[in-house]
Amino acid sequence: MTQPMLKVTDLHAYYGKSHVLRGVNMEIMPGEVIALLGRNGVGRSTTAKAIMGEVAPKGEVTFKGQPISGLESHKIAHLGLGYVPESRDIFPTMTVRENLILGIKNMKKPGKYSVDDMLDMFTNLRARADNPAGVLSGGEKQMLTMCRTLMGDPELVIIDEPTEGLAPKIVHQIGDMIAEIAKTGVAILLVEQKLSIALRIANRVYVMGHGEIVWSGTPEEFRDRDDVRKEWLEV
Repeated sequence: MTQPMLKVTDLHAYYGKSHVLRGVNMEIMPGEVIALLGRNGVGRSTTAKAIMGEVAPKGEVTFKGQPISGLESHKIAHLGLGYVPESRDIFPTMTVRENLILGIKNMKKPGKYSVDDMLDMFTNLRARADNPAGVLSGGEKQMLTMCRTLMGDPELVIIDEPTEGLAPKIVHQIGDMIAEIAKTGVAILLVEQKLSIALRIANRVYVMGHGEIVWSGTPEEFRDRDDVRKEWLEV
């Protein structure tokens, strides 16, 4: 039986005295796309940060069978776990091409993606390859952040709120981009509020409420659960 690529067991996290995560449990299999849904403030982004070591986790997180709880973020990344934060961190004065090169973890051992692969896959970036990244639109910056993460050759990518604040047309493009990434065999944990994009590309769905997972199932099962959507997602 195939083992989970990422397994989270009884994960707790705190901001000061505030108990944000209250025993989160989830699994992601190799090549699987998981959507983590929920209202703002329920702990979805904190879950991503706790997995990546940006928030101190209490509980067990394993990646490819190896415990990673408590490791520093850069060490977790070097194990093959990529992270695209909602802040869209880029280096604005460097060119798009230079930003992509910064994502390479080992210059002596290239990963499966080259800079040209990324520019071929996402033509918006190809046209601006030698422009400063700071002139990109919000959607293009999101594309660049995801592409730079892929340059590190991750086996699993956590993508936090990629469509936040973007126009509907760009939201669809970002969804297509994530679907393209999934086709290459990279597993994805997608933290998202927009059901349209999440249900279109996910294999399974986790719904979070009050710092814990309150429901899980397939997109098809989720579509039949108006009660779950009304109680945990609708404002």
